[in-house]
Amino acid sequence: MLSAAGFVPQPANTPERLATLRKFPPNKFVQQVKNNQMVYVYADPIVCQCVYFGDQTAYAQFRQMVFAKKLADERQMTAAMAQDAFDFGPWGGPGFMF
Repeated sequence: MLSAAGFVPQPANTPERLATLRKFPPNKFVQQVKNNQMVYVYADPIVCQCVYFGDQTAYAQFRQMVFAKKLADERQMTAAMAQDAFDFGPWGGPGFMF
């Protein structure tokens, strides 16, 4: 999702980059100012062993994507629960005997 939102991954493929990767909290966003602009940094030491860099636009897009995914997951759960809501009507409900 980070790449789709506009974040650019940079691999920790040198000893210096690997040391810097380890300084960041894993799997959390860190805000830093560079050239008077906010930069969002996300360290992924497990999956890609890289650091993602993005601007305010990429961060806003990522947050929107996360929100949309949570909303879709919630709607899917609600639909699954609604499928289980069977109308027992003439069968008398859950207390019936087979």
